[in-house]
Amino acid sequence: MNNVCFRFNLNSLACFPIHYQHPKHEVKLYVVPRLTIVCLHSSRVCVKFGSPIVYDGTELGNGRGPTVRHFQRSDTLLDSSSHSFHTANDFEKQLQELFDEVKTLISTGKRSDARDILEANYQAVKEQLNAGYSGIEEAAILDIISLGYVALGDPEMVESLLDVMNKIIDCLDDDEMLLDSVLLHMGSMYTSLGKSEKSMVMYQRALKVLEKLHGKDSIFLVTPLLGLANHLGSAGRAAEAVEIYQRVITIVESSHGIDSADLVLPLSGLGNLLLSQGKPNEAETTFTRILNIYSGLHGETDGRVGMALISLAHVKCAQGNADEAIHLYRKALQVIRDSRYMALDDDIMEKMRLDLAELLHIVGRGNEGRELLDECLVITEKYKGKDHPSLATHYINLATSYSFSKNYAEAERLLRISLRVMLKSVSPDDPSITFPMLHLAVTLFNLRRDKEAERLAIEVLRIREAAYGEESLPVGEALDCLVSIRTRLGEDDDELLELLKRVLKIQEKEFGNESEEVTLTLKKILFYLDKLGRKQEKFPVQRRLSVLRDKSRHKVQY
Repeated sequence: MNNVCFRFNLNSLACFPIHYQHPKHEVKLYVVPRLTIVCLHSSRVCVKFGSPIVYDGTELGNGRGPTVRHFQRSDTLLDSSSHSFHTANDFEKQLQELFDEVKTLISTGKRSDARDILEANYQAVKEQLNAGYSGIEEAAILDIISLGYVALGDPEMVESLLDVMNKIIDCLDDDEMLLDSVLLHMGSMYTSLGKSEKSMVMYQRALKVLEKLHGKDSIFLVTPLLGLANHLGSAGRAAEAVEIYQRVITIVESSHGIDSADLVLPLSGLGNLLLSQGKPNEAETTFTRILNIYSGLHGETDGRVGMALISLAHVKCAQGNADEAIHLYRKALQVIRDSRYMALDDDIMEKMRLDLAELLHIVGRGNEGRELLDECLVITEKYKGKDHPSLATHYINLATSYSFSKNYAEAERLLRISLRVMLKSVSPDDPSITFPMLHLAVTLFNLRRDKEAERLAIEVLRIREAAYGEESLPVGEALDCLVSIRTRLGEDDDELLELLKRVLKIQEKEFGNESEEVTLTLKKILFYLDKLGRKQEKFPVQRRLSVLRDKSRHKVQY
């Protein structure tokens, strides 16, 4: 359990957002929302950095309802041990057996049986704790139980178990057997729960233990160091994170060589951090090295090479080289498809197609982008069926594309289909349907069917006010749309002015008093104040806009 686990995290390479900006075009496509099921892979550090734990109430496998299985006391790990293991290896073996049994049950769809085993062992540990036993054995068993609940998608139970484990390990000496593994797992689980400060505490202690055991240049330090780098990077302490990534790279090079695949994880972490810091040229060097490692080890037609090409495409986007980014995206997708490295309907594969489609639209190549969006739709229909809720997002993306090309009639048709698909799985008052509804209202406005557009915008406003509150950003978006529609309908100027004041209040709260959104809304307010002849109210708005213009000019000059 102390072995270092190098697991290639596809998300760390494939899903960095596009940073290419075009001065005249803006289009945003949306990833189909899905549930994430975190699976157990081994008893080593098996929770991905930054991957969310999402509760999933469905049964895997054959879809049967939960079955009740009564476990006798002999089914628990503590009863088989009775604190009388002959060696630490015996204990590790039994931990692994418990882990494997839970993993097998989950993978075969017997989630309720897996939960029963975890609960039986948890009750046994609680009895030991109540009897005054509070040592590494209890912590290690709780560790395995926690990993089981991670796989079941039960974050509340995981957090509760971590609280118990914290109390135990606080009283343990650093030289306890298995403590380093327990600390590493806890750090990883805290990261998945979004509690990065707590994860950092675990990784720091694990690092201290491992440095004492193996020295400061040992390969065993890689996992806690990567955990610390991940936390520091997300906390805005990029310089410290970069130093740690470079330390990890040096350790792996010394242990496994400069062309080892084990370098991919720290290199990709470093590359993504550099991209987020606006340093694409430095990131390019890092991702090029990953590409060379995979090409050398597996050949240029291997799917992992395709993933490295995607990362380089992100770099080219950040550098503003859209044509080269598009070329790399297309080449990467072809390599991944031909090598069958990833299923066509895989979430990451879909994300890559959507990223490329978005980039194609941004640079004005909408027809090519629509081909990819159509491909996403066809693949989802094939693998999930024609009534699957995720199809709605694909219809919306296609509608966005047609609106971008001013084909509003086709956009309207697709948006109505998306609403029909969504209403098969959600209620008419569900806030999720307001996105295609508002999109449809804008489309009808562009088709000059203003009364229909107004009715939809009012309905969106009603649903969002009930769901998010009257001063929420979604409500502000709906209000802004409604103002545009009613302006053309010639509605009362006083009423429009009051709606704009509501929009301004929301934007100031969400974006800040000096944001572009606030500036635009102030200009609209000034127009209506001038139209209504309200000079006393007009002058403060003029002064505020003048100050904002001066600040904007100063920023540009700077």
